[in-house]
Amino acid sequence: MTRFHGTSALALVAFALVAPTMADAQSTGARMFTIPAGDLAQALSVYSSVTGMQVIAAPALIRGQRTKGVSGRLTTSAALVMLLRGTGLRPVESNGVTILRRDQAVPTPSPVGTRAPVVAAAATQATTLTRETPEATPDIVVNGYRSSLLAAQDLKRRAVGTEDNIVASDIAAFPDMNLAEALQRVPGVAITRDTGEGRQIALRGLGPDFTRTQLNGMEVLGNTASGMDNRGNVSRSRGFDFSLFASELFNRVSVQKSYAANQDEGGIAGTVQLFTAKPFDYDGQKIVLSVKGQTNDQTSGVTPRLVGLFSQRQGDFGALVSVAYSKVRNNEYGYRNWNWGKVTYGANNIGPEIDAPTRALLRGGTIFAPQAQSPSTWYTDRERIGVTSALQYHPGDNFKIDVDLLYGHLADKRDDWAIAAGGYNALTGNVSGTQVIRSATIQGNSLVAASYTGIDQRTEHHRVENQTDFYQAVANVSWDVGDRLKLTALGGYQKSNFVQPTFDKIFLQARNTAFSFDMQPTIPVNTYGFDLTNPANWNVQRLVTQENMIKSDYLNGQLQAVYDLTPILKLEVGGEYKRFTNSGYQYLTNIFYGTAATSDRAIPDALKYVINRDSLLPYIGGDIAGIYALLGNNRDLTAANLTAGSDFRIREKTWAGFTQLDLDLDTDIGSMRLRGNAGVRYYHTDLVSSGSLATATNGVTTLQPVTVGTSNDDWLPALNVALDITPKLIARASASRNVNRPGLPQLAAAGTLTVAPFGGSVSVGNPNLQPFRSTSAEAGLEYYMDRNGFASVGFFWKDLNSFITSETSQVPYSATGFPVSLLLPGQDGTTPYNYTRPINGDGASIKGIEAAFQHDFTFLPAPFDGFGIVANGTWIDGDQTAVYNGVVKSIPLYNLSKWAANATLYYETERFGARVSTAYRSRYLTGAGGNANVGDGIRPTNNVDFQVRYSPVKNLRFVVEGINVTDRPIEQFTDLSTDRTLVYTRSGRIFTFGVTTSF
Repeated sequence: MTRFHGTSALALVAFALVAPTMADAQSTGARMFTIPAGDLAQALSVYSSVTGMQVIAAPALIRGQRTKGVSGRLTTSAALVMLLRGTGLRPVESNGVTILRRDQAVPTPSPVGTRAPVVAAAATQATTLTRETPEATPDIVVNGYRSSLLAAQDLKRRAVGTEDNIVASDIAAFPDMNLAEALQRVPGVAITRDTGEGRQIALRGLGPDFTRTQLNGMEVLGNTASGMDNRGNVSRSRGFDFSLFASELFNRVSVQKSYAANQDEGGIAGTVQLFTAKPFDYDGQKIVLSVKGQTNDQTSGVTPRLVGLFSQRQGDFGALVSVAYSKVRNNEYGYRNWNWGKVTYGANNIGPEIDAPTRALLRGGTIFAPQAQSPSTWYTDRERIGVTSALQYHPGDNFKIDVDLLYGHLADKRDDWAIAAGGYNALTGNVSGTQVIRSATIQGNSLVAASYTGIDQRTEHHRVENQTDFYQAVANVSWDVGDRLKLTALGGYQKSNFVQPTFDKIFLQARNTAFSFDMQPTIPVNTYGFDLTNPANWNVQRLVTQENMIKSDYLNGQLQAVYDLTPILKLEVGGEYKRFTNSGYQYLTNIFYGTAATSDRAIPDALKYVINRDSLLPYIGGDIAGIYALLGNNRDLTAANLTAGSDFRIREKTWAGFTQLDLDLDTDIGSMRLRGNAGVRYYHTDLVSSGSLATATNGVTTLQPVTVGTSNDDWLPALNVALDITPKLIARASASRNVNRPGLPQLAAAGTLTVAPFGGSVSVGNPNLQPFRSTSAEAGLEYYMDRNGFASVGFFWKDLNSFITSETSQVPYSATGFPVSLLLPGQDGTTPYNYTRPINGDGASIKGIEAAFQHDFTFLPAPFDGFGIVANGTWIDGDQTAVYNGVVKSIPLYNLSKWAANATLYYETERFGARVSTAYRSRYLTGAGGNANVGDGIRPTNNVDFQVRYSPVKNLRFVVEGINVTDRPIEQFTDLSTDRTLVYTRSGRIFTFGVTTSF
């Protein structure tokens, strides 16, 4: 930290020394221009080369236009206005991009005489160059895919640090259902998928918890749930779940990978900034309507996807409302193992068919076997609603008030099914009941195929209803106090409520059956020795009822001042207060109707039916409503049904302040332009974690309430520099120190117990954890090919101190400290459980290379000049340490894919557009693993999407989209070295078709 703090201080001194010497040169902000009269499009290209700035315009606006040229020493804005005189066009700067719009009156050209009159005339006309709010996105929304790429390219070019953007139709035009799907196109971003949709992102090899998400300027958090235990089920984390929102609600996404002192601390991977539409994005009134139908080839019917926007701007006031509504049906199904673990067979559980060497291995306890071998189905009926509204009051350029409101609603209705060798005499751990193995295939130390008699099979039918409601209100105020001082303020509140009031599961059991499995095919295969569809073979074994709740909220206040010390040097100072709270719980009941020694509960055959969703095979499940009604089970749970360790609460209060110097030498320094910022941020966080922990008193274990308070603070210096070596070549370098707060379960003053027939797991938190601390450096080169594209390459490195890792061991349940009363029937204190807790490890480092390329094929003859390509690739390497039964092992960082790549080939004309996109990421870990497996993760994925649009007239567009058109499976594994199959599922192809109009 001392080294980088010193670097920042040295940079501040250097800036202060350089500034006075450059003040005279910068006072006019002028440079020499010599652009002859001629074609306007060609002149704009020359202008971009000279200034390093891009000008975006609809092709129809500049087609056939001519310019009278410009010459002399002028400011960049004055030169552009001179270039446009007589064309009927005016430049507008919005979102950091210069856009050409049609003016109501054609400016009167001024005669070019001596140098002084030229400058004066240009300065007068430069007043028509208006500025809009930083978040605004102008008419490029309807100007086509290429224009949106150019706008994003220009934002990247103007940034000081490393930054990538998605602007306007770049989101709406991609075949993306939500923001995660759109973000996967950004270099360094990879996404996780669940039930056919992208959910969370990993940025530069670090997972969702390491990326801060801001919405209209303030930090936000929203969680949802997965239907699958292997993917975490309810996601109580700091990672924002991007499936909450439809992409149509937003007109810009900015991924900031470099850290500056004027940014909030946290998010050592980077910051994702989301911006919703504003009324001042448009001239006057704007109405947008979109109607689409959506279908999945693994479900039936067509579901709606509707979007509407109304914006009105009159004088100093503007108001906007947008609404997005969609319903999605998805049926993800395939094969799932609960886990793999070491097994020991009793002497009587090995048939005479097994040879002596194999018998010895099965008796020795060194062989890993799959647990519960389960064909499974997860059916989802999802409803998503998003509403934004914005009010703007801009009485001139010196004072602005923006108020943004957002409501998001995501509701899931799930219908999940499974059949598993998971009954009382199961394949879920050591084999000691009626099970007898008749054949075995062992590869290495893994049992990959086997056949049995005496197996109890169990089916699950599971109904879930949950919803997330997200609310945000934020106000941004800016005030130019005189010519040199600008004040900005932000005040906002955000709340996210996740509730899962319905979680009903029925287990039916068939006893003493023949069974075999084979894990060697790509999709594992089970064979059963009885009729799975005969209801007479099945009786009720168990009923499970559960409720879940997670609440998160942010209260945020910021105040910032920017003072122009000189024409090239600005001083920024600011302060911030932020309060974050997170609370939740899980209620759970397990009601057993049979035991290993007693019969299961018989019910009428009318309350059993064959699975009515797509599945690998047909089998019987229970009628949930009918069986609950027949047995009279309580489905209205209370605190008396609390799951141990789930009721923890986190509260963080943070005060922060920063100072930063911004340098912009918009003039020639040996033909190069230097931009940069250097500063330092200080923060102090008070943490209070409360929950319940197991406490032993006189041999009796109870759960006792506990509260732990801690605090941490730090100084975070940052330095970012961009050097325009030529108007087309930019070099960037950054160095910074940042922190990342531990994950929410990691800080819990509580433990979580998961019980299962084969043993289960215990996970406890650690409120005394220190935050992740990262020292980062990066450098890169970017080459811009005028309006035709760019190429970039960059290197980044992060050294993570006090890296939080896990310590996992397998211990007897009695060693966990939790009461024996929480166990399932037949278990006792000797049952082995996985015990995991977070600890501050030795640290970790991550390094990577990012490359991107974007180019229009304008060099080809018509009609092939409409083609273009966007591509990027990332290589990342990073390791951490984890402890397994006292042994320290080095494993890759969670969510880190060593290789990731995206590519889009597009064709774009005024009326027709088409593109196909592919997104690849190599395998990555999602957790430390368990049962002596080193790591759990997901195998490589490659998803292909496409879109075709046709616009017969202006402002009308017909669209056909395809998502995951190759029906790429999701494959999960356990253990890095043996790569044992955990999950193999497919979620189907999604197609949408519809029409969009604006007026």
